[in-house]
Amino acid sequence: MSKVTVVGAGNVGATVANVLVTSQIADEVVLIDIKEGVSEGKAMDINQAANILKLKTRLIGVTNDYEKTNNSDVVVITSGVPRKPGMTREELIGVNAKIVKSVTDNVLAHSPNAVIVCVANPMDTMTYLIHKTTNLPKNRIIGMGGALDSARFKYFLSLALNANFNEVEGMVIGGHGDKTMIPLTRYAAYRGIPASTLIPAEQLATVAADTMVGGATLTKLLGTSAWYAPGAASASVVAAVLGDTKAMIPCSALLEGEYGESDLCIGVPCILGRNGIEKIVELDLNEEEKALFKASAAAVHTTNAALKEAL
Repeated sequence: MSKVTVVGAGNVGATVANVLVTSQIADEVVLIDIKEGVSEGKAMDINQAANILKLKTRLIGVTNDYEKTNNSDVVVITSGVPRKPGMTREELIGVNAKIVKSVTDNVLAHSPNAVIVCVANPMDTMTYLIHKTTNLPKNRIIGMGGALDSARFKYFLSLALNANFNEVEGMVIGGHGDKTMIPLTRYAAYRGIPASTLIPAEQLATVAADTMVGGATLTKLLGTSAWYAPGAASASVVAAVLGDTKAMIPCSALLEGEYGESDLCIGVPCILGRNGIEKIVELDLNEEEKALFKASAAAVHTTNAALKEAL
């Protein structure tokens, strides 16, 4: 019997729980929040929808009762302050670092063998924080960002190609930030055909630029951070772990020499399975891509330095 805990019953957390239930990814899901009644109410709403849809996954909502999260296989941490229009993810570092550390301590006290999926922003740095404040092996800590960024890249690419979204291939690596992510246009394809042979270079560059500000664009439109795609992306990572699918998904992983970087969590292609990150895939980057990755890594290192000051 598989069990997943989702910490934070805000828009993203509730969407993660909803996708886990409607896709029947786990047998049991616990949605937990610090605010009285929120997780219980959203769980009740989702369960009533599940009844209509004849679904079997069991969802419970609890307020601050971590005992109910006992023996979770995967824990998804969405708790933290969301972005407002004009804010960068990095501006959330001080308040969210304290929240993420507290949550991590609580969930591991009850589920010491869980795989942790970090969604809270700034995501790469919050993933790094979990590495630095726990004794978990590196494979059991996954930052979700690359899965979301890649979905946004494929969305904009499908529009440019006028193609079926599910037949488009695209990957984003680097930091989960508007200026640090790297849409790999050289690897983008439509049913195996390089996108660079199907649309002009300037149009492909526009796709990459739109991807990089994809989160900020939604924040401006919505007045807060997006939640449907982040929630679905998080659930896809959980599905890969619970299903032991060996799917290649870009995730924020702790690098120890890969891509020439160390002591850093940043988005790279990862093979996900029951043990979490089972392998980091090292792509053969060209010189331009290597330079972009180096600059992205430097920016994330800078944010990590701010984390140390915040703590």
